[in-house]
Amino acid sequence: MNTDIIEGKWHEIKGNLKSRWGKLTDDDMMKIEGNHEELYGVLQKKYGLNKDEVEKQLKDLVKH
Repeated sequence: MNTDIIEGKWHEIKGNLKSRWGKLTDDDMMKIEGNHEELYGVLQKKYGLNKDEVEKQLKDLVKH
């Protein structure tokens, strides 16, 4: 996934991220703040997803 998409569309997708992954807190969102590596890590930790699963789900989210 083009990581610039996450960083560039951060303000557009962060609401969708919290909606899709309800375990994400405001503190998580501040920590991540558009950084794709932080986002992958938080989602992997909180949901037990591997990097490929995170990437696939993010691609689906960014498409919409």
